[in-house]
Amino acid sequence: MTSPAIFLDRDGTIIVEKNYLGDPDQVVLLDGAVDGLRALSSHSFPLVIVSNQSGVGRGYFSLEQARAVERRLGELLTHEGIAIAGWYMCPHAPDEECSCRKPLPGMIRAAVHDLDLDPARSFVIGDKRSDIDLASAVGATGILVTTGHGRLDVDYARSLPAPVCRDLIEASEEVARHLARGDA
Repeated sequence: MTSPAIFLDRDGTIIVEKNYLGDPDQVVLLDGAVDGLRALSSHSFPLVIVSNQSGVGRGYFSLEQARAVERRLGELLTHEGIAIAGWYMCPHAPDEECSCRKPLPGMIRAAVHDLDLDPARSFVIGDKRSDIDLASAVGATGILVTTGHGRLDVDYARSLPAPVCRDLIEASEEVARHLARGDA
């Protein structure tokens, strides 16, 4: 039986936005990220990272450097007792033809296939319009966090309407409300 999931953006949602992060030594968890991820984990849905990393396609850093950043984040989260079920990255530049760059659904489709997930009962949480649009593209519930770049897309999210949350802690509370209402 397929499971709902919580799909999460990485930069600006879980870690401090650095604009093209290719150095694992610069990975810094956002305030509240660990508590928010713990609360999200309490729903027993897999946590899945879906991240555009156009710095690879633009030549700012290598795919191996991007993977090293992922590994570093994974180490930090594992140390806090948080398990990530899957890591999906779009390494393409915006002008490249691909099906994985958010808001296109390629990363979620891959995760659905790999992890036997149901996107229509899932959540997508991120700090950009593309995260909210990705949720719409796969029939998931989108939640905008105002960490990272999120404050720039508040009006857009509210126009849909999509919940706008201060951080992952508040997003976890929004997920709990949706589940209590039977929305997901």
